[in-house]
Amino acid sequence: MSNSNIEMNNARNSVYQLLSSLFAKELNRAMLEELNGDNAQAFWAQLATQPEFEHYVKTIVDTLANLNTDDDLLELAADYCGLFLVGNKHSASPYASLYIGDKEPTIFGPQHQQMLTFLQEKQLQLHSDFSEPADHIAVILAYAGHLSLSADETHQLSYLKMNLANWLSNFVAQVKKTDQGVFYTAVAKLTLAWVNSEIEWLS
Repeated sequence: MSNSNIEMNNARNSVYQLLSSLFAKELNRAMLEELNGDNAQAFWAQLATQPEFEHYVKTIVDTLANLNTDDDLLELAADYCGLFLVGNKHSASPYASLYIGDKEPTIFGPQHQQMLTFLQEKQLQLHSDFSEPADHIAVILAYAGHLSLSADETHQLSYLKMNLANWLSNFVAQVKKTDQGVFYTAVAKLTLAWVNSEIEWLS
C-alpha cells in the first residue's frame, strides 16, 4: 500500500473514531478541550472542505466553541441523555436492531450478537466502562474505522451497506425529530453524509 493510501485510510479511520466518540457518551470538559484544540481545528477545517459536510461541521464547531461554562456542558449532556439514554418515543435510540427488520425489535438481539462476532473475529472487545449493546452506533462506527485500516475495500463496502446504510437514515430522522438542540442533529447528519460518501467512494 502506498504512503498516500495509508495516510488516507488513517484520515478515514480518524473520522469514524471521532463520530463514534461523539455518540458513545456525553461530552465532558476534557473531550471539549481536545475537540477545540489546534489539531482538532485543522481536522474540522479539512473535513469542511467537502461541500456535503461543510454545513454540519460548521454547526458542530460553532457549538463546541460556545460551550464556555459548566452549565453549557450540562445542557448539552441533557440533550445527549434525552436523545440516547432514556429510550422512549421522544428519543432516538442508538441501536441498529431497533431500526432493522419487521419483527418486534429487541435489545441484545441478532444485530448485537453479530457485532460481538465481528469484534471477536478481530480480537477486539468493548471497553469495560461501555455497558451498551454492541449494535450501538458508536461501536458500529468504531469498527468501520478499524476496517478502513485492516480490510479490503470490498469487505468495507459490504460492512457499511449491511450494518449502517440499512438503518442510518431512519436513525438520523429520529434524531432530527427529537433533538432539543442542534449539535446532535448536526453530528447525525454528518455521520449519514460521511457514510454515504464512503459507500460511493468504495463502490
